Amino acid sequence: MKKSPMTTLCYIEKDDSYLMLHRVSKKNDVNKDKWIGVGGHFEEGESPDECLMREVYEETGLTLTSHRFRGIVTFSQEGYGTEYMCLYTADGFEGEMKPCSEGVLEWVKKEDILKLNLWKGDLIFLKLLKEDAPFFSLKLVYEGDELTEAVLDGKTII
Repeated sequence: MKKSPMTTLCYIEKDDSYLMLHRVSKKNDVNKDKWIGVGGHFEEGESPDECLMREVYEETGLTLTSHRFRGIVTFSQEGYGTEYMCLYTADGFEGEMKPCSEGVLEWVKKEDILKLNLWKGDLIFLKLLKEDAPFFSLKLVYEGDELTEAVLDGKTII
């Protein structure tokens, strides 16, 4: 079955840090060697919240107890197609963290996140999360690894 163009991405918060995933394990990974939050593609019939809960549990072993839907991010990349990502933060969870098959999980201080190998567009939405921006819609267009266009709530910013 073809993967859904709908995904979730979550930044789990603890002690002024985010749980980050260093994508180093999968072959042919569009996120190879990048640092991202946790999440993934919707399965048939799932709501955004259901996908979020399942993906976070599958990738981390953690069960979220408190989360917020922060925005929708539209990614477009030549050769990859379009992805619609439901962006979340979570500040409550329970359970024991387990190793992730997609890479290495690490708690990274929010002040150190920008030193990581991130997608350029992630810098935009991470700044919006930091500023506690109201729910937003962000479109990011890439050619390869290069961000060529960014549109926030209908206004071109790049």
